[in-house]
Amino acid sequence: METQLTSSEIKEKRQLLQDYSPAIEALAILEKNNGSLDASFDELWEQKNGIPTYGKKSLWQVTLGELRKELCGDGGFRSKVKEYTNNPGSAPLLTGLIVSLVGIAGAHGLPIDPAIATIIVLYIVKIGLNIFCEYTQADNN
Repeated sequence: METQLTSSEIKEKRQLLQDYSPAIEALAILEKNNGSLDASFDELWEQKNGIPTYGKKSLWQVTLGELRKELCGDGGFRSKVKEYTNNPGSAPLLTGLIVSLVGIAGAHGLPIDPAIATIIVLYIVKIGLNIFCEYTQADNN
């Protein structure tokens, strides 16, 4: 099942993040893709890295799986998500989540552009960090 943002959610986030240019770029692509987070991720990835996505696995799912390893055990990131969830109208908290994701990913060898990080953070706050951590957990079968 594909996770999407509604046009009102995009409008709300655009207003909230109006001073953060990477987010404006990400939200424009989200709007173009009718709120589809994975299609927007793929488009941004291709723009930023110059390589189209390919292969049997979704680059979106592989990226989320790799980030899961770093984010789900990170108490600092978890507390930032909780803080934002308690105050979803706070632009500084949402921007801080995006910047934090870029930093955590980069520190673990996953260089992610801030616009791409915006898409990922919007996905995480849409579905919730606990669901993200459980959903992206690799099957042990």
